[in-house]
Amino acid sequence: MTKTRNNHYVPQWYQQGFFEPGQNTYSYLDLSPPQHTLPDGRVVTEKSRFASPTSRAFCQRDLYSTFFGTSVVDEIERKLFGDIDTRGAHAVRAFAGEDAGEWRRHFTTFFEYLDIQKIRTPKGLDWLSAQYPRLTQNDLMFEMQGIRMMHCTIWVEGVREIVSAQDADAKFIVSDHPVTIYNYAVPPGANAYPNEPSIASKGSQTIFPLNRDFCLILTNLEYAEDHSANPLEKRTFAGNYRNSIVRTDALIRTRKLTSNEVIRINRVLKARAKRYIAAGKEEWLHPDMSSAEPWADLRNVFLPPKNGLWHFGGEMYASFESGEVYYQDAFGRTEKEREFLKKVPPSKPPHIRALCGCGSGRAFGVCCEHKPVALRPTWVERSIRERNLMLFNGISEILGITQDRDWVTVRREITDEKIRDAYGVYSALWPRDTNLLAMLPKPDGAARAIYTGVLHPSAISRCALGLSLYFDELLIEHPFLHPKTVNKKFSPLEHPKMYRQEFLKSVILFTTMMPLVERGLVTLFPDPCNFDFHLRNQMFEMAQIRTKGLKVDPEEEAGFMEMMKEEHKRAMLLLPREALRRQVLRDSPELNKTAVEAVLDGFERLRQQDPLAVLQEGSFDGGEDGGQLTPFKMAPNFEIAMYLAQATGSCIVTDSVFRWRELMVAAQRGRLGAPPLAQLRASMEQADFAIPWDVQEISALAERGVFEVYPNIMRKILRYLSALPARGSKPNFEASLNAEFGRIQASKASIGKKSTTHLPEARISCLWPAGGIQDNTVNRLLLMSSSEHHLASVPMALFVER
Repeated sequence: MTKTRNNHYVPQWYQQGFFEPGQNTYSYLDLSPPQHTLPDGRVVTEKSRFASPTSRAFCQRDLYSTFFGTSVVDEIERKLFGDIDTRGAHAVRAFAGEDAGEWRRHFTTFFEYLDIQKIRTPKGLDWLSAQYPRLTQNDLMFEMQGIRMMHCTIWVEGVREIVSAQDADAKFIVSDHPVTIYNYAVPPGANAYPNEPSIASKGSQTIFPLNRDFCLILTNLEYAEDHSANPLEKRTFAGNYRNSIVRTDALIRTRKLTSNEVIRINRVLKARAKRYIAAGKEEWLHPDMSSAEPWADLRNVFLPPKNGLWHFGGEMYASFESGEVYYQDAFGRTEKEREFLKKVPPSKPPHIRALCGCGSGRAFGVCCEHKPVALRPTWVERSIRERNLMLFNGISEILGITQDRDWVTVRREITDEKIRDAYGVYSALWPRDTNLLAMLPKPDGAARAIYTGVLHPSAISRCALGLSLYFDELLIEHPFLHPKTVNKKFSPLEHPKMYRQEFLKSVILFTTMMPLVERGLVTLFPDPCNFDFHLRNQMFEMAQIRTKGLKVDPEEEAGFMEMMKEEHKRAMLLLPREALRRQVLRDSPELNKTAVEAVLDGFERLRQQDPLAVLQEGSFDGGEDGGQLTPFKMAPNFEIAMYLAQATGSCIVTDSVFRWRELMVAAQRGRLGAPPLAQLRASMEQADFAIPWDVQEISALAERGVFEVYPNIMRKILRYLSALPARGSKPNFEASLNAEFGRIQASKASIGKKSTTHLPEARISCLWPAGGIQDNTVNRLLLMSSSEHHLASVPMALFVER
């Protein structure tokens, strides 16, 4: 079979729509024609314009080919684009027509085609390649297929208009990047090639000429309704890969453009092209000669008419036979806005000593003042910290937690209704439509770490909490399960009795960490998969592929087996007294009645003494609510830990042997040479680090600034490693970091003197390969999640071992 290696990134059937009637060629312009230097020094530029058939236009050799040794494979051209182009041709022609039934029939296919057309061009592939530290041609083709349909949800939720050039003397041109983005606040050159304005920005409009006579313009609803909206601010609920219900027959087709208006659109198409444009007539190739107004003034031609906006937006309710009602607002959100979670940002920057608008609890002058707005957490919603404080107050009120009430009393008075109420508070604070990435910190140069390991009260204090003294901020996944993310048959809102044991563990873990949360040392974030089911599904799929054949050995994890034995003992104590009596008599038949009762009383004392033991009777009763759900979490998993570390500019810390092994495998895959900071790594791995267990002790040490030298050096290490791929190594700086660490360790004795108790110590292993720890699947997840400010790789990881 003949290989198809001459790949048309603008399909030939699409090009034909721009021919003048009766013609089979058009004027083709090379915006950057090749130049040659003659022997005499003169520079000659090749011909830039010529008449071209579709076979010679907008094509590039091996653009989509993949290579395996000496074999060239053209399956992407033949199978992927063969199918998409066949269906896309029908869809584009349907939208160019006026039959609403055809629009509906081809609606999904049309936007599927539009999405892949945006990515498949040389400029689109250059953009995609720039989102990863390094991609081979084969990797690039794989990632191109991995992010298909990424733009569709935002597009279909916007205002759809098709404008006509039928009455104009000028017609629309075609470029080598036909799906073009116009934002009046982002002129050409404002973004470095190959970047374009994000389609999620309110003022960004997508332009796609259907043929010489018709052009599609997609506009975000907020900007269409209010032209004064900030054009660079993200539209409301700007997530990708969401299910959304929209009218497929809503299309504004009332505007007939003048030649001058067509020329303005052509000017944008040409300005966003990479190298080639084409038109039915030569004079249409130079719209910039006829349109010289400022870039921002072009926006008037792209604004949809106000009287056509009623087709779009609004609220929607759908009733099902089960009695459930589906709700969706104009932006695709499926829950009503919660006013108590919204904040009104100040009209001017606050005083440097005033509390920062991001909700960190710190003064503005030491928090967000010097950060670019794009790198600040949102100021228009309650922060993660503020929501945790609200949750703590809510749970304290529900359970009656006060200083004069002991934990035994609180536990004894817990009811299923209180459990339901507590999970209800958590659910209210974290709506399913939460934009978690907007609330998380960004890569801003702070010394930040994300912990991944066992989330259990008896495990978390052994390592994670004390590590908060070594960084500006430590991120830990929230212990509470989100009740809206599980099947109703297993939801704590529907069946709270099943969660008695899990609820106790979550409350203790949460309340234990709250002093550190309040101080800003620890950030307890919810699982990002709670708010992005596509992310969750992709993560599960990636994890299944990655872990195929891997085995977890519980014996390797420090304290794991002891923890499981304690959990088993706790479960036994939940048995009814009569069941325990039968068990005692079965194991010790020689005991008399009095001795048996004494044993049972001892079990009851153990229940009261164990802060994690449930004191309510009937927890193991049969029926629908019988038994206890006790999920055991090692979180976040590898993919989400990497995802969050890159999104927040963090390193990864763990005390899990299994997780450390996963990180080491990833580091081997992306290794680019000898690891940097070799001397510092050796020094750190030979040192003992004081890692306190007690939360009150940790808070006191933080208050006195005993450990402040460690966040300072961690900040320098992280910044150096993050900049290393672009700037290269600096031996002198590496030596100075090692010397600084040596001085810190030499003064370590003073830390012990400032502590009121003996500080337990641990050893740390370091992982910071040249180029960082990187996995293409994680970069794809970030791309799919609309993350615009993240690291290309995780700069380092630390393994803590007692």
